[in-house]
Amino acid sequence: MIAEPKARTEESDLLGKVEPIVNTIMGVKKEDVQQRSAAAETAVDWTAIGVYVGGTLAQMGLMLLALWGLQSLTQGLSGAVNVGVAIAFFALVSVRSRLFSPLNNARTRTTYSTVNRPGWAPPPLAFPIIWLSIGVLRVISSYLVWQALGQIYLTLPLAIFMMHLALGDPWNTVFTVEGRLGAAVPVVLVGPLASAIVVTISYWNVVPLAGQLLFPMVIWLGVASALVFSIWQLNGAEPLYPLVLDKEIETVA
Repeated sequence: MIAEPKARTEESDLLGKVEPIVNTIMGVKKEDVQQRSAAAETAVDWTAIGVYVGGTLAQMGLMLLALWGLQSLTQGLSGAVNVGVAIAFFALVSVRSRLFSPLNNARTRTTYSTVNRPGWAPPPLAFPIIWLSIGVLRVISSYLVWQALGQIYLTLPLAIFMMHLALGDPWNTVFTVEGRLGAAVPVVLVGPLASAIVVTISYWNVVPLAGQLLFPMVIWLGVASALVFSIWQLNGAEPLYPLVLDKEIETVA
């Protein structure tokens, strides 16, 4: 029996220790039992579209309400406490913005682990690590903008940031939870990628450094969009809209 190289063993042990920590912070689960497959028919799931739009708007409203609430609650707090609250809030929304969403935005590996992927596709563990790194950059850049705008939460750049987060979370519902590979393509382009560009420009106009810190997010979302498109092509290129799922067709029948 050939012994496994010591360096590889140590790397595997380190990965085994780091993975659960990263997954816990990012809220990643390995499986999602709620996932369903698309039916053979190509019927448009108008109900799903309404749910996505309604859930996204509701999340936007709740996150903007949080900005307003923080502005009211932090008035009169000492400088150090106010800074601590701001950092904690930006960390929460940067890593777990889906807590504000009524949709199931669970981050799982179910879909990604089972679909055909291009040879250049990153391993599943890469995603929470990358997003955690981007989350740190989001916190720093948002804090810089908040400070530059007089420590006011309810401002246009921060409101745009909240809307960007709310537009990004439904992608997890569409692709990860429900496995709608076709609908995931326009959702990732119109939602996360386009809004990331807008929020980066908005932050740049206030504090150039804050905008520069978000460049990696835009680049990564460009790569992620290309990956979503490639996965869609490699797995049958279903229509670019939400298909009625098997369970729903059985219910109608």
